[in-house]
Amino acid sequence: MPDTPPPFSAPYAPDDTEIAVRLLQASHLSPPQEARIDRSATRLIEAIRKRDDRLGGVEDMLREFALSTKEGLALMVLAEALLRVPDARTADQFIEDKLGEGDFIHHETKSTAFLVNASAWALGLSARVIQPGETPDGTIGRLVKRLGAPAVRTATRQAMRLMGNHFVLGETIEQALERGRPRSGQKPRYSFDMLGEGARTAADAKRYFDAYASAIETIGKAAGDHPLPDRPGISVKLSALHPRFEAISRERVMAELVPLLLDLARRAQAHDLNFTVDAEEADRLELSLDVIAATFADPSLEGWGGFGLAIQAYQKRAGAVIDYVDELARAHDRKLMVRLVKGAYWDTEIKRAQERGLDGYPVFTRKAMTDLNYVACATKLLALRPRIFPQFATHNALTVATVLELAAGSGGFEFQRLHGMGEALYEQLAKDHPDIAYRTYAPVGSHRDLLAYLVRRLLENGANSSFVAQAADYRVPVSALLQRPADAIGRPQAAAHARIPLPRDLFAPERRNSRGVEFGERAALDRLLADVRGEATELKPIADASPDQADAAVAAARAGFAAWSRTPAAARAAALEQAAHLLESRGAHFIALLQAEGGKTLDDALSELREAADFCRYYAAQGRKLFGSETAMPGPTGESNALALRGRGVFVAISPWNFPLAIFLGQVTAALMAGNSVVAKPAEQTPRIAREAVALLHEAGIPKGALHLVTGDGRIGAVLTAHPDIAGVVFTGSTEVARLINRTLAAKDGPIVPMIAETGGINAMIADATALPEQVADDVVTSAFRSAGQRCSALRLLFVQEDVADRMIEMIAGAARELKIGDPSDVATHVGPVIDEEAKQRLDAHIARMKREARLHFAGHAPEGCFVAPHIFELEEAGQLTEEVFGPILHVVRYRAENLARVLQAIERTGYGLTLGIHSRIDDTVEAIIDRAQVGNIYVNRNMIGAVVGVQPFGGNGLSGTGPKAGGPHYLSRFATEQTVTINTAAAGGNAALLAGEA
Repeated sequence: MPDTPPPFSAPYAPDDTEIAVRLLQASHLSPPQEARIDRSATRLIEAIRKRDDRLGGVEDMLREFALSTKEGLALMVLAEALLRVPDARTADQFIEDKLGEGDFIHHETKSTAFLVNASAWALGLSARVIQPGETPDGTIGRLVKRLGAPAVRTATRQAMRLMGNHFVLGETIEQALERGRPRSGQKPRYSFDMLGEGARTAADAKRYFDAYASAIETIGKAAGDHPLPDRPGISVKLSALHPRFEAISRERVMAELVPLLLDLARRAQAHDLNFTVDAEEADRLELSLDVIAATFADPSLEGWGGFGLAIQAYQKRAGAVIDYVDELARAHDRKLMVRLVKGAYWDTEIKRAQERGLDGYPVFTRKAMTDLNYVACATKLLALRPRIFPQFATHNALTVATVLELAAGSGGFEFQRLHGMGEALYEQLAKDHPDIAYRTYAPVGSHRDLLAYLVRRLLENGANSSFVAQAADYRVPVSALLQRPADAIGRPQAAAHARIPLPRDLFAPERRNSRGVEFGERAALDRLLADVRGEATELKPIADASPDQADAAVAAARAGFAAWSRTPAAARAAALEQAAHLLESRGAHFIALLQAEGGKTLDDALSELREAADFCRYYAAQGRKLFGSETAMPGPTGESNALALRGRGVFVAISPWNFPLAIFLGQVTAALMAGNSVVAKPAEQTPRIAREAVALLHEAGIPKGALHLVTGDGRIGAVLTAHPDIAGVVFTGSTEVARLINRTLAAKDGPIVPMIAETGGINAMIADATALPEQVADDVVTSAFRSAGQRCSALRLLFVQEDVADRMIEMIAGAARELKIGDPSDVATHVGPVIDEEAKQRLDAHIARMKREARLHFAGHAPEGCFVAPHIFELEEAGQLTEEVFGPILHVVRYRAENLARVLQAIERTGYGLTLGIHSRIDDTVEAIIDRAQVGNIYVNRNMIGAVVGVQPFGGNGLSGTGPKAGGPHYLSRFATEQTVTINTAAAGGNAALLAGEA
């Protein structure tokens, strides 16, 4: 058996300028070649604009409802969600909400296409019935006798289905094959795509596998006797075949997914079909290629030339991927089919890189660079024929014309288009070049599965910069559509988008973003793991301080206050920025310590390290503004008035064990930046992390007199908070302890000192029938079970609309079942231990009680030790949960759509107000919940943990804390006193400046 090449490796996010230098140099063609490209592309563009399709397609829809208009955006959201809403009430609210956002009533259709006119008519009818601002309870209630609410819903749903039918070849593979049968002339080539989101559960993965297997058999039986490449194909998505298709689960993925993919490939081989593995997001590229390489290497596939994969030209590694798959094909002496696409997840890739704090982007930030790279990749693929059979997927007339010119009249390749798009372009191409084949990429699936696909296509092709949108706009001259990508870029230094900062510069010029690691880049992950394993983390005991030592620390901090408070704000800020630098340079050491002492998984430890660095830099930047100079106040002539902030004195900082580095440093650095001296008492479970953090701050420039560490349990905390010489307390922990501290401070004689407290919460999430179940499952599992549920922000109570509850709960439980529980030093672990045996006993007792009083939907299996597996219980009503349960236990309550107000009442009755999640596509519903909820942090259509410093200031109301929010612009001021200085400048003989001005 031939040796498979070593695993794919290439820089994850290389510099755009360096790539542009190479691509621009290789982009030059001769004047005759450029002239032929212009002529070919012009004919194709003219054909697009002349076409009058009586049915209509995406070009017609984009011309009618551009995504730059309110109508276009409303239409997109309706298409994404309406058909999955089962109940009439929610559907009515959703239709009203979206139609109220656009002017469908007065929309005059410009197209003659039936699809467009029918959709516009139905939407206009619905908009007339449901006027913006009126509620279904009112308007529809009055009009039921005249028209009937079902007619409104039916009209709008039908508009969505009209669109859907044009993009999906069939709801089943049999329908798709029937619809795709040749009616006359040349037999069309198809590649069938079974629609659906990635698998979240084992049942999902099994369903998708069975659908693929069945489709392959059905397609194969109807495939006829043409040889490859003139045979139909199927596209498979690896993330649909495995519920944890992620880099950290590589061993499991290789063991479980490779046999499944090989099974499907053998079935496709038996019918000599084109079998294409679809492209995934950038962080899954290396894992995808590992799976592909292991499958392709199997001897049973020898002699078959139908195996293939998709490569995304917007990825900077596309050229390296082509080199790798060519090496793979050569190593096994087989042919490969390669579909070259531009890429459909650009916005997701940009956001992910920014969130991760990467050095750069894995994709190009300018569309012209993607187009330029596409041509470079096409050139490379054409040169690799016949071992590689290129398949060029594009709706761009200029790209088609360029590929034709590069191919120089030879065959051995094909074009591809999406079903429902590009008909006019490819009809003209077939007339001009009848020998050039093209394949239609045809989605197959239910209207419900269509939704996410349809919206992605509309976003991808409806953006103002896309060729499809511009070609549909007669105001754009043909000459503009013929501009070469190289000319649009101009010079290498302009390769990156000027208005999209690098991830590290996301918050510039105020501060740097903290640096992260992309676990999907094998080299980066391996470096991190090696560095962490190389760190010594022996957990030697640390003695608790005595009351006398605690008193001595306060006295020393008081003595050090004067010098530190007079240190210029710029110098204090510089010390914090140096601390951030030291944290990142010694990241592996702190990650190892967080894992050993805090039980953190690698992902959680890295996130906490980044949060700690962000706190240092954010408070430094805020402190420069707030404490750097006094603020001049308005007043009468002859007088100056200035307001300044000053430190209070000695602050006691009491931090929790669940974020022993980030919250500890957040509290301490805020107090220090405000000019206070600090006595820091960490949680008794995590003193070593605190000791290392204090040593780092001292090294960064914080005087030892200004910062003191006192370790111990709650009794030492009580000594510190009762001390008469402290000027304030900052605390994160339980509501009960916060109450004790508050009473202690209130009982003391002397100055009234501030207390800044952030406590817990019975945090809720509301998911209605418009929410995407897969997204809800992702966000619930992350919010409830990440960090073993040991976050203040973690989800405790999920309210699900009863119409969709069964499916959502089943998916959430299935997704939870796929989590790996165990050793946090294992990179594949999703759920680590709880903090100690006492915490485990409390959680086990609650689980035992819930098993008696509630309905159990899921109980995971925990290994020996301080582990508590995820559990999901369904309650009859929210009042059964009477306290915060600080662990991986989710409680679910069903609610009726008309009883949303009762849900909000139940949340209010808990008395807590820390975090709230909302999953809904109805803006009015979201706004109504936000307006009523007395909650500190509200997250809409995403998870509800992981607040980012300076982006999502964190803190709650009621029993959840005092405010102001940590990581927000009002936080530092609470650590300071205010001083106003008024000077009578006219006291020494008059106001000379005023007199001079009048003269």
